[in-house]
Amino acid sequence: MTEVMTIDSGAQDRAEEIQRYDVLHHPPRTELVAVVELAAQICGTPMATINLITDSEQHQVAAYGFDAAVCRREDSMCALVLHEEQNPIVVADASRDARFHTNPFVTGVIGEVRFYASHKLVTFEGVTIGTLCVFDVVPRELDDHQRDALRTLAERIVDVLELSLRSRQLARSNERLSDFAGRVSHDLKSPLSSVALSLGLIREQLTDGADAASIERLLERAISGSERMARLIDEVLAFSAVGGRLTLRDVALDRLVDEASSDARGLDGVPVERTALPTVEGDAVQLRSVFQNLLDNASKYRHPQRPLAIAISAHDRTTHWEIRVADTGLGIPEEERERVFEPRVRLDATATSAQGMGIGLGTCQRVIQAHGGRIGIDETPGGGTTVWFTLPTSR
Repeated sequence: MTEVMTIDSGAQDRAEEIQRYDVLHHPPRTELVAVVELAAQICGTPMATINLITDSEQHQVAAYGFDAAVCRREDSMCALVLHEEQNPIVVADASRDARFHTNPFVTGVIGEVRFYASHKLVTFEGVTIGTLCVFDVVPRELDDHQRDALRTLAERIVDVLELSLRSRQLARSNERLSDFAGRVSHDLKSPLSSVALSLGLIREQLTDGADAASIERLLERAISGSERMARLIDEVLAFSAVGGRLTLRDVALDRLVDEASSDARGLDGVPVERTALPTVEGDAVQLRSVFQNLLDNASKYRHPQRPLAIAISAHDRTTHWEIRVADTGLGIPEEERERVFEPRVRLDATATSAQGMGIGLGTCQRVIQAHGGRIGIDETPGGGTTVWFTLPTSR
């Protein structure tokens, strides 16, 4: 008997991936409808669908030959999938198959499916989110060409979902860049005004024969303003530089953490625990900046009533590594956890609101995304901030 498992394996990862694609509560996308129609034509079936499986429901997000609908997960024929992910399930007659003969899609309660074939939809992160499914009310088989085509079309569906996701991310990125330009312009005005005012006063006082001490104070104010502008410009240049062309090589994350820890500000005497960290393929300079930013933030946003401690860990997720940097600091309110990744947004010293200044987490996000990973924020058990990010495993 062929060994099967439920698609519920990795439920949390699947839920996160489906949420990222944002297709459950929108009209069927034209590209997906075209793919399922092509699947039906190639396989010679009157019906085909794309099923995404949540913890409680099966969502038909595109269908051919019938109207897409939502059903209970326990009624789904696609709740069982083969271990062999690269090979589709092909059932000539579901009424004679022990897995499906009592299923309501077979018995007539919902449908009268006889022939059934499906292939997993596996995301770029290696997470199974559902199936591409073709079926008929009469028994039939698929030849090798049709099986290969079903596999190829399942892969193209994931490509369509990813492309749509990237398009939405690009639109949001453009909005952020527009907002970023406005914030930079606003932040430059303050030190520029200070410099202009100080220089104007210096000119007046030189005309009036002011003493050297007064002029020196005004010069210091002008210099301070110009230094603030220089720092801001350096930050903007750094932000624009990261996430672009990568110099890829094998990078030992243990070594990067050692370097970042030694350079981080204010971490003397702070315990930094860590598990063994992997070697990944990446840009050493940019990945080091991620650890540097996270450690600097941990030092900066300490909790006044508990000592700071930092823990860095790595978790093997088969297709990627998940790196977690946890601290016992102030923490970040849940409603602010997405916004703090916007350029020039940071939490204030009380961690109660987001304000303009700083590009640390925005820089981290650009670096991780350029490496094909994701980044997010959780709460540290007991209080504090845990920043997690993913990096592909070395090939």
